[in-house]
Amino acid sequence: MPEIQLGAQTIRTHGAQVARFHMRDWLILLLLVAIEIGLNVIEPFHRFVGADMMTDLKYPLKDNTIPLWAVPIIAIIMPLIVIIVFYFIRKNVYDLHQGVLGLLFSVLITAVITDAIKDAVGRPRPDFFWRCFPDGKGVFHPVTGDVRCTGLKSVIKEGHKSFPSGHTSASFAGLGFLALYLSGKLRAFDRQGHIAKLCIVFLPLLLAALVGVSRVDDYWHHWQDVFAGGLLGITVASFCYLQFFPPPYDVDGWGPHAYFQMLSESRNGGQSESNAMNSLTVRQAESGTVYSRPDQAVETSEVITQVTSSILDDLERGRRY
Repeated sequence: MPEIQLGAQTIRTHGAQVARFHMRDWLILLLLVAIEIGLNVIEPFHRFVGADMMTDLKYPLKDNTIPLWAVPIIAIIMPLIVIIVFYFIRKNVYDLHQGVLGLLFSVLITAVITDAIKDAVGRPRPDFFWRCFPDGKGVFHPVTGDVRCTGLKSVIKEGHKSFPSGHTSASFAGLGFLALYLSGKLRAFDRQGHIAKLCIVFLPLLLAALVGVSRVDDYWHHWQDVFAGGLLGITVASFCYLQFFPPPYDVDGWGPHAYFQMLSESRNGGQSESNAMNSLTVRQAESGTVYSRPDQAVETSEVITQVTSSILDDLERGRRY
């Protein structure tokens, strides 16, 4: 259906109502935050790493091209700005709320899944050797041959969190959600062949891909880690987006499900009221009299009596003649 605006649904007029309806969803978001914190506190699985396995784990220990603090900016703040801009354009609090909620769910669910897998797998990073042995002198158990790291515990702990890439999964979760959001708002699949719309939609995905490439260039991840992280992020983003919005190729892809549900309820309410009024009008026409107040009962009774008497008189005259 085309875009419909029944007045402006702003934060002031409808914000509290929408937020109350999704109160449990916001509580679940807080639970996801707590789980994510816990997953970063616990120690990951330390898998066996022998001397012969160090061949592929001796890449240089480098700083992050994209630091950890920049990931929330890329995955959350940037998409959030775009969603807020559309709110000021259309004054639709349903779109704002569902967009923000879907974005946060996308990133947090992805983060929890990513860190849970990281802790369970415990794959060493490509620079694990220098994390484990900062002085370059390898130490291994005389019997099992497993590594005996001499470096900082916090650095070693991060060295066991290679698979999958958290930077990549979070970036594809947030920016993938943004790509879907933009494709719906711009009607990128309206079959009119506007390639410029697709170029705008692909920009967030390009940025997310560059984040993933930087993780391999910095030797913090193997290419398999980045591939798995990107696939995980875009998959979760797609599920979360479709939970709140129609598919981008749908005729109603420009708005959230909650907005169309509100329109449907408004129409049904209006039709019910109209049907009730029409029914009352029909009953009025059939009866000729409306008993609206008790004080009109006497007057109505008198009218009925007069009409009845007139009919009886006419019948009596007909008999005479």
